Amino acid sequence: MTVQHVPMNRRTVLRGAFAAAIGIPTAGALASCATGGAGDDDPTDGGNTGEASDTNPFGMAENTVVDAVIFDGGYGIDYVEFAAAILAETHSGSSVEVQSSTQIATELQPRFVGGNPPDLIDNSGAQSMGFNTILDQLEDLTDVIDAPNLEGTTIRDTLYGGVLAPGTFDGKLAAINYVLTVYALWYSASLFEENSWTPPTTWAEAKELGAAAAEQGKYLFLFGTEAATYYQTLCIDSAIIEGGDEVRLALENLEEGCWSHPAIQSVFTAFKEIIDLGYMKPGGSGTQFTAAQAQWSNGQEALLYPSGSWIENEMKDQTAEGFEMTGTNTFPVTADSTFPATALHSTAGEPFIVPSDAASVEGGKELLRTMLSKESAENFSKTKLAPTVIKDLVPEDGFGSTALVSQTDMLSAAGDDIFTYNFVATYGMNQEQLVFWNSFLDGQSTVEKLTADLQGLTDRIREDDSITKIEVQ
Repeated sequence: MTVQHVPMNRRTVLRGAFAAAIGIPTAGALASCATGGAGDDDPTDGGNTGEASDTNPFGMAENTVVDAVIFDGGYGIDYVEFAAAILAETHSGSSVEVQSSTQIATELQPRFVGGNPPDLIDNSGAQSMGFNTILDQLEDLTDVIDAPNLEGTTIRDTLYGGVLAPGTFDGKLAAINYVLTVYALWYSASLFEENSWTPPTTWAEAKELGAAAAEQGKYLFLFGTEAATYYQTLCIDSAIIEGGDEVRLALENLEEGCWSHPAIQSVFTAFKEIIDLGYMKPGGSGTQFTAAQAQWSNGQEALLYPSGSWIENEMKDQTAEGFEMTGTNTFPVTADSTFPATALHSTAGEPFIVPSDAASVEGGKELLRTMLSKESAENFSKTKLAPTVIKDLVPEDGFGSTALVSQTDMLSAAGDDIFTYNFVATYGMNQEQLVFWNSFLDGQSTVEKLTADLQGLTDRIREDDSITKIEVQ
């Protein structure tokens, strides 16, 4: 996800006030969060450890102040505050300071260099830290998933299959991704029904829908400057469905000529035709991304928008009444694609990491354990209308969300045909790619130029021996 930059906001979770706001009974006021000595009456920054037990499996010290920095994107940070309040209740005298950030790398890399990183980080957003640059500075989190949750069940046994893969690098579980993200094309089911439109299943059908939209003064697509690479995700997903795993692996492993793969080129060419026909709303490179998204979700100026499943929560205050936000699968180029049309890009997102040099590694892991327990995970799905990596917590009615129901339908239809890829995040490529895609979407670039720009960046990273490479098989 990409978001507008706002200053880091330090929030101290006070058990009484926050619990009252979310309806959790309080057992007493939380101890002061001011940093003090390691005595019995004052919280500590966690420089020492406590005794490990079934209810404290990592040995978090008493009176610990856990320092958490959370990416403030489509899901906000209140879901971590919710878990923080539970931790304060289960560990009397301890507390959590939750800080929000939209510039994770900029604000936290100096802390890594200085040896004082936070205890828990949500390493997400356009400004996330590349895992290849920090892998050796992170804890292996296998002990977290092998620990019991607050209900006493081993966390590993509560997870959806495959959700640990995106956070595993060279055999090390360096991140636990919290949200099960579905990447799809989103639309208003009510608008489509009103106009007897159906979601496209190929790029040719998308072009036809674009023509129908134009007849009503609408566009097929629109975009905002910080989210231009959402369309890169759309194109890669389409190319993988069209051409199969060889497309995905070539990109993941930074292969020479990977962006020239026939499947990718066929997608780029089909998309360029749609742009040239005027079915992409112009001016997106000068429009802030949530403002652009509101033009879709509130103004209904465009029919389709590619995004991860955070989109409903991100735009909940800027969505037209009766919109009925619904997801549909990314479409391939042809009807005889390598993967079936039901294939789906879905992955565990929002990667949470615990730095090895954190003041309280134990506290970071304990907060993460709390987040992975039923109460916290269920609260997330209910308030954010998105599934977590904890299975069997979303009811059939999706808590009243058409978007959440469509996600579960797509996941069910996909079966084993679910794929993901990490190379953009692994090598921190998004910022440079945004420049290429803003130009392409605004009609100022060609397929050849886009391909050359993307390949040039890929080649530069591959040939740079100072950059650690992670092979994907």
